[in-house]
Amino acid sequence: MIETLDLFEAHLTVSDVARATDFYTGRLGLTLAYTVKGEAAFLWIGSPGQAMLGLWRSSAPQQMILHVAFRATVQAVTEAPATLRAAGITPLDFDGHETDEACVLAWMPAVSIYFRDPDGHLLEYVAMLAQQPRPDLGVVPLSRWNALPQRPG
Repeated sequence: MIETLDLFEAHLTVSDVARATDFYTGRLGLTLAYTVKGEAAFLWIGSPGQAMLGLWRSSAPQQMILHVAFRATVQAVTEAPATLRAAGITPLDFDGHETDEACVLAWMPAVSIYFRDPDGHLLEYVAMLAQQPRPDLGVVPLSRWNALPQRPG
């Protein structure tokens, strides 16, 4: 088998390619790579050629809502609630409730924050943590995780 190194691209359907492109470039800072006349847009995630997000126009009355997670640094994810709010985006916890604090997926462990794009897709910033996994904890607020005695990874 061929060794899988990383995820290179993901694609989402959107109701308005221009509006979605503005959200992902203007609010999330992705770089526009290529467009197909209102039908599709391709955006670089990180450096050009590293990873890509494709946005495709869909006129279907029943649109599928999908999830995409963007890898970031621990510091960026920790600061993300304030950063997202400053960009007019509501930060969400694992259960979809509005929050001002990132959460920890203790089975990994990883720090995470969620939010939605204009089409309702669930987006996430996530960063792996250096500590040992604690699957018994489930998903906890970052402040609770930080208060626990930690074992180095």
